[in-house]
Amino acid sequence: MRTGTEYLASLADGRNVFIDGARVDDVNAHPAFREAARSIARLYDLPGAPLREAYRIPRSSADLTSRREALWQIAAASFGFMGRGPEHVAGFFAGFAGAPRVFARGPAHFYDNVVRFHQRMSDELLYVAYTIVPPQIDRSKPAHQQADPTLYAGVVDERADGIVIRGAQMLGTGAAIADYVHLSCIIPLRPGDENYAISVVVPCNAPGVKIYSRRSYAAAATSTFDYPLASRFDETDALIVYDDVFVPWEHVFVYKDVALTRAAFFETAAHALGNNQAQIRFAVKLKFLVGIARAVAEMNGSLALPPVQAALGDVAGIAATVEGLVRAQEAHCAIDDDGVAWPGNQELYANMIVQGQRYDELLFALRDLCGGGLIQLPSSVADFANPAIAADLERYVQSPGTSSVERVKLLKLAWDAIGSEFAGRHLQYEMFYSGAPFVTKTHMYRTYDFAGAQELVRAALGGYGIS
Repeated sequence: MRTGTEYLASLADGRNVFIDGARVDDVNAHPAFREAARSIARLYDLPGAPLREAYRIPRSSADLTSRREALWQIAAASFGFMGRGPEHVAGFFAGFAGAPRVFARGPAHFYDNVVRFHQRMSDELLYVAYTIVPPQIDRSKPAHQQADPTLYAGVVDERADGIVIRGAQMLGTGAAIADYVHLSCIIPLRPGDENYAISVVVPCNAPGVKIYSRRSYAAAATSTFDYPLASRFDETDALIVYDDVFVPWEHVFVYKDVALTRAAFFETAAHALGNNQAQIRFAVKLKFLVGIARAVAEMNGSLALPPVQAALGDVAGIAATVEGLVRAQEAHCAIDDDGVAWPGNQELYANMIVQGQRYDELLFALRDLCGGGLIQLPSSVADFANPAIAADLERYVQSPGTSSVERVKLLKLAWDAIGSEFAGRHLQYEMFYSGAPFVTKTHMYRTYDFAGAQELVRAALGGYGIS
């Protein structure tokens, strides 16, 4: 069983990570990545080894329930604020490996590669990130019609021992601290895009892999007290440039096959299992935010007020809806012809719509409950180290039964969850986690039981006439 210490040691592998105009010598030491890496390391040391469950191919409703319980424990370690840890892409590969019928459309050895790599992921608890969306350059044109055909990551050479990849792909969330990156394309490709119609894995330290991180919220955090979430759970997102990266054939799963590249996500359980994990994580996050809302109301002495109780009921209703839809996916699972249990599709995609539409509503309600207390906060924890400042804070920034330090601590936690730059990234992340809203709604359209709905309408119309 891989330990957190072993995981951290594995990151000292010469990978090319760049931030703030410079290459990072050691991600374990750099303030942009250090605490996120340590947060991931703690997952490997959780009691009961819940990470192991993330790689399992579920075969029953009971398997999905066991999976949810394990993934809930993993998500709770970051209060739902780390969305792309080792357990995320593990679900995608469980879906790939469980679908021999789908991969039978391509050469058999590619599916054998999938099975072997999934087994290795499970045995070694590998942390695989992914880049499955091309960069936003010119979305009016397919990949092969871009001004430069190597802007999007694709094949530029084929050898006896493997292939060479050139181009870029996003969003490599967690890639700076992962073991491998899975490179594929989840958006629809067109005829002519065959060079980009691939599914491969690449070590994060492979020659030619360049990881360009966005701004770090952890590095900007002045202290854990002032930014308790950003300082520990900023997994970072990155543009990954594949600069003539060699991929051996054993790490190739789909090759120049437009139809199979898409089928690997949507005709296997991969997309469903990956998003089921994301919704378990989201359910934990919402429960955490509801907990903050109630704690603030209690601290402010407003919990007995009917409007406050109604507001808390509203946010609790959103959180309960998400958790209920997660649990319903287990009860309404479907077993495919390969014996894989798919989380219930209707509940899965309904939850994705809730995720994109109601997260900001919950944040607004929490802002409303916190009121001006979020603005009145001291500048930093250093204020408490100055006796004269601390005396005034103890007198004027406190609540009955709650010291100044504890009041400020709770409200700074609330601010980091709903108002900081880190929180702004999370709002954007939840809104567009599944892509543009119409994409999620299209998934709902193709999976909803419209036949059953229409049967009810026919029954109604057949029950009366014009007389």
